Amino acid sequence: MSEKNKQNHKIPEEDKNEESKASEKSDNKTKEKTIEEKLKEAEEKSLRSLAEIENQRRRFEKEIKDAFEFGSFNFAKESLAILDNLQRAKDAIKNDEKLKNSSDLDKFLENIIIIEKDLVSIFEKNKIKKIDVNNKKFDPNFHQAMSEIEDDNSEQGTILHEIQAGYMFSDRLLRPALVSIAKKKPTKDQGNKDKKEEK
Repeated sequence: MSEKNKQNHKIPEEDKNEESKASEKSDNKTKEKTIEEKLKEAEEKSLRSLAEIENQRRRFEKEIKDAFEFGSFNFAKESLAILDNLQRAKDAIKNDEKLKNSSDLDKFLENIIIIEKDLVSIFEKNKIKKIDVNNKKFDPNFHQAMSEIEDDNSEQGTILHEIQAGYMFSDRLLRPALVSIAKKKPTKDQGNKDKKEEK
């Protein structure tokens, strides 16, 4: 190849400089983009971290509140036995033939009643309340049926008798009330049908 042809094939120096400047600019633009992207990613990560920290704080606050509110749940549940025993003692004394004739019985019962009232008052101050069962319909969330009694005067499922008192601790069930509930007497047709099914 002649010297002239070689010169024609050579890229002029000015063009080389312009090309390198253009590629540098495009490199800088991609570098700027990546820095902006990195900044955006870092911002998103920090926002996620802040949200996670806030959620954690709320969880801890709830756990602390629950610990204060329900930390004594087991103690409260065990304490119900004291109240049950006081009521059993009171009933036993009232029903005992020998003690009925005792002159000191009334004073003794008064003291038991005072202790019982004090204990109920302490329970109520600490959000422990007795479940009301008077003329209530059976609710498996608060009551446990121990027996069914045939009674045509009461609506089926109505609580007739409380065997053991139930209690709530704030909004939580501490102990269900043990109850007897009403059921309708079977009609003659129903009785015959049941007998046929048994055979």
